[in-house]
Amino acid sequence: MSSPFLAAVAARVILADGAMGTQLYEHGLFLNQCYDAANLTHPQLVQEIHEQYAEAGAEILETNTFGASRQKLTPYGFGDQVEAINRAGAAIARKVAGKTLFVAGAVGPLPLRLAPLGKVSAASACAAFTEQMRGLVAGGIDLFCLESFGLITEILAALEAAREVAPGLPVIAQMTVDENGYTSHGTPAEEFARALDQAGAEVIGVNCSVGPAPMLETIERIAAVTGRPLSAQPNAGLPRNVDDRLIYMSSPEYFAEYARNFVRAGVKIVGGCCGTGPAHIRAMRSAIRSLVPGRTTIHIEPREQLAGAATPPPLAARSALGAKLAAGRFVTSVEITPPRGADASGVLESCRTLKGAGIDIVNIPDGPRASARMGAQHLAILIERAVGIESCLHYTCRDRNLLAMQSDLLGLAALGIHNILIITGDPPKMGDYPDATAVFDIDSVGLTHLAAATNHGLDLGGNRIGPPTSFVIGVGANPGATNLDRELDHFRAKVEQGAEFAITQPVFDPQILLRFLDKIEPFRIPILAGIWPLVSLRNAEFMAHEVPGVIVPDVLVERMRVASARSKEAARDAGLAIAREALAAVKDRIDGVQVSAPFGRVELALPVIEAAADRL
Repeated sequence: MSSPFLAAVAARVILADGAMGTQLYEHGLFLNQCYDAANLTHPQLVQEIHEQYAEAGAEILETNTFGASRQKLTPYGFGDQVEAINRAGAAIARKVAGKTLFVAGAVGPLPLRLAPLGKVSAASACAAFTEQMRGLVAGGIDLFCLESFGLITEILAALEAAREVAPGLPVIAQMTVDENGYTSHGTPAEEFARALDQAGAEVIGVNCSVGPAPMLETIERIAAVTGRPLSAQPNAGLPRNVDDRLIYMSSPEYFAEYARNFVRAGVKIVGGCCGTGPAHIRAMRSAIRSLVPGRTTIHIEPREQLAGAATPPPLAARSALGAKLAAGRFVTSVEITPPRGADASGVLESCRTLKGAGIDIVNIPDGPRASARMGAQHLAILIERAVGIESCLHYTCRDRNLLAMQSDLLGLAALGIHNILIITGDPPKMGDYPDATAVFDIDSVGLTHLAAATNHGLDLGGNRIGPPTSFVIGVGANPGATNLDRELDHFRAKVEQGAEFAITQPVFDPQILLRFLDKIEPFRIPILAGIWPLVSLRNAEFMAHEVPGVIVPDVLVERMRVASARSKEAARDAGLAIAREALAAVKDRIDGVQVSAPFGRVELALPVIEAAADRL
């Protein structure tokens, strides 16, 4: 099934809103009132709450219809207004959402006991849900959100109703669990996740009842049994009775920290339930933005639509690197991290050593590990002008908005910097300044398109910029990605948008890279293998446990442990041997190598490249 919502879920993490009932309560509606009827009796208040969530950064607005079934409305005297209340709830949310946000029709459980626990059949429950859902669809929702269900047979009946009423709309199906990950009827998370997966729910998740910490444990259990996108909307902890008011104690800051944990666990939709408000969502937005790119604001045209623009210069004419790639010759590269201060003399001297050794290019990371260092662009210009060796400038999406990216590309082209490696960038939370703002207007796919467009003489709006630029466009590749299928899809997209070569994450297990090369054969571009000479046990453990996407086999960590126990020199020699072995194992399948110079020590990089001497 295809929909704008599912396309968005596939592309990024989506932020949902928080509680509606909590906000209505805080705005003076007593608990004995029918909150769903507020769509008719207090529509402006409902709209204001939606507006506050939208302003806080929510991309999904849930309708104020959680209890808007006939069975729940009847005791309040609104049983004959099911369609009107649901239609109004959807229309209010739609008015606030416009065309940029998603509206989810909220549907909660019925106040009935389904068989075999009660007398109500699944068919009767399905009919009740159908009545409510017709009103939601008439009001203009984009998807259904089934939430706070405790009985698997009931949520399956609601899912069946959704398919009957609007088979084209996606469904988020969320159960509610206790602190041990079981529903109120004793169903474990793994069991209901499998059932919802088999029934075809597009998104599977949990909401309500518990706070972030126990919900995270449940999410991890669900992730182990389904490949469906996951959602999590916890309560703000357990409520306390303070002066006859229910107060939820979890702060927005606490929620923000767990938002990061949910994203790291693979959750694609995060939001809040009881006790949460706009402040929680605003804090979660900042936390999520620091971890992953936001929505792609650049419109990515299919590559064939660039055919009518200017023709890029031939690859071989753009740079020495481009000439080597075009000729199929083995490329040698060493990565040197920019200095922390303004003195580049040490880096320049290392680059002279590399030039004298016949190295083709110097790779310059752009704020690696989200650290604040000399600007990579400035260092690239210094190196090329002072030393005369070509650079490959890493360029991240983290620190600049779209306008700045285009300006940088044009300026780099004017200054003669032609080799760029486009990467999304490490989030600030990993680095020296965790409170720094990450921009992430686009990811590496969008920036690859932008660079390719300038090579066709076009700007980000498709307007002509004069003579085309001459970039040799590189991208990153992660053969050891936890979700390899997602990495392959992402890599294919970068190739389709104009990537002309790739540099991998550090390779310690050659078999992982060789399997990756087999899988990308249908969309192969030249691959430069990243090789990292380990220098100590601590270095090996850091790479193994703290660098995402890097896999250091236990046997190699143990090898470094044994060598480190002998001496620093023995550890260094073991690390060099491991790097040379990895390169020797893959050199006939790759198009070049990038060796990192640990701590800027290029003398540790050059011996590694000798392992590919027969390719030079």
